[in-house]
Amino acid sequence: MKIIQDQLKSNLPEIKSGQTVRVYQKIKEAGKERIQPFEGLVIATKHGRGLDGTFTVRKIAQGVGVERIYPLHSPTIDKIEILKMAKVRRAKLYYMRGRFGKRARMKRKEAVSVPEETKKEPPEVS
Repeated sequence: MKIIQDQLKSNLPEIKSGQTVRVYQKIKEAGKERIQPFEGLVIATKHGRGLDGTFTVRKIAQGVGVERIYPLHSPTIDKIEILKMAKVRRAKLYYMRGRFGKRARMKRKEAVSVPEETKKEPPEVS
């Protein structure tokens, strides 16, 4: 168990289907290392948040659909940014593979934010 705990990342965001994410991946080429971003829609998450958990990101590049499956706790993933959240009603968005253009649009989901007034602690009453 100690070996597994050492490999888990602690700074991962909550990744769900319908989110548009930007994944920064470390790429080694000719002895150099660079970071390559991949931005797209999360169409599936599988196997939970454990060591074997994965998520699938899809984007359209030059008219061709490109999908990448990333392990959640991969050492090659530098960071993951959540850019947008869409309102979805199913866990796997495989139907997006057949859609393009305006038909591929999804309804935007508003981020839940707490007003500043409620964040303050109430004054103590004596």
